[in-house]
Amino acid sequence: MRHLVFAYGTLRSGEVNDLAVHAESRGLPAPTTLGLARVPGRLVDFGGWPGLIDDGTLPGVLGEVFDVDASLLPLMDEIEEHEPEVDGCFVRRRITLQLDGKAIEAWYYPIDTRFRGDAVDIDHNDWIAYRQARDQASLAASGLT
Repeated sequence: MRHLVFAYGTLRSGEVNDLAVHAESRGLPAPTTLGLARVPGRLVDFGGWPGLIDDGTLPGVLGEVFDVDASLLPLMDEIEEHEPEVDGCFVRRRITLQLDGKAIEAWYYPIDTRFRGDAVDIDHNDWIAYRQARDQASLAASGLT
């Protein structure tokens, strides 16, 4: 069985939890990248990863849409520390989004705001661009650039 998944943070290509890299390391079928899309909401910064607050904010959060084998869902749950039927920061939900002008249903991992803690609001809708700029600014401030 196949599923569509929207990834907005560390599961994206080239990021620390790159889904394709994790799948290969476990001998699981590789995801297929279908393209970029947006979902309503805004990002918060937990330091090493983002959280998506599903509050309807537009233009929304940018992410990648993957076509994945069902065997990857437990792996993504593990990476996101999501356990069905257990309260935690990340929840797995279905969302309807637009991909290439077509409405599709996909899984994604917004946060349960009760677990937000001290996460900082991000004034950006793309985690990768934000993280790169944040890290570059930190290096510049430390004199390491």
